[in-house]
Amino acid sequence: MTDPYAVLGVSKNATDDEVKNAYRELARKYHPDNYADNPLSDLAGEKMKEINEAYDSIMAERRAGKTSGGTYTGNTGGASSFPDVRYLINQGRLEQAQEVLDGVPPQSRDAEWYFLNGTVLYRRGWFDQAFTSFSTASRMDPNNPEYRNAVQNAARQQGRQYNPYRTYGGTGSDCGACDVCQGLICADCCCECMGGDLIPCC
Repeated sequence: MTDPYAVLGVSKNATDDEVKNAYRELARKYHPDNYADNPLSDLAGEKMKEINEAYDSIMAERRAGKTSGGTYTGNTGGASSFPDVRYLINQGRLEQAQEVLDGVPPQSRDAEWYFLNGTVLYRRGWFDQAFTSFSTASRMDPNNPEYRNAVQNAARQQGRQYNPYRTYGGTGSDCGACDVCQGLICADCCCECMGGDLIPCC
């Protein structure tokens, strides 16, 4: 079978955007409309079919988690895949990270799995679910400070989102500047958990 990456003229480490751009360029070049009433129309049609199949093959492979561009190669083998999940989260590839996590059998889901699952949920803004997942991770490994910090951060964010006594707008007990600071601190803690640092001084 012809290598789909070779058909599009990109490397296997190409990003999704690079693959899409290569596909668009080739599609414009070999589109059948460009060869109407041309003796090369049949060849152009075959080439366009090959280009479409190559693009579909690459994107289907990546959606399945086998490869995702950059340097990541998918792994759904339980704990051995967790470094890959952290890499994906740091790259902002939350859907792919979730796909890898979902591929871990329930009986193999340890504290690290629940922490990473909670991190994906937190990044998506689903604080209730993130809090539940972080809490499970902390219960399974109560001595892990990373998990405890994640629970506290999610709890604070959850309280900010759903506090029924909060006054919205105007004056009074609501403090927009405080909310901004709290949000930045929570985001910084999440970044530090994943190896980054949003606020260097914290």
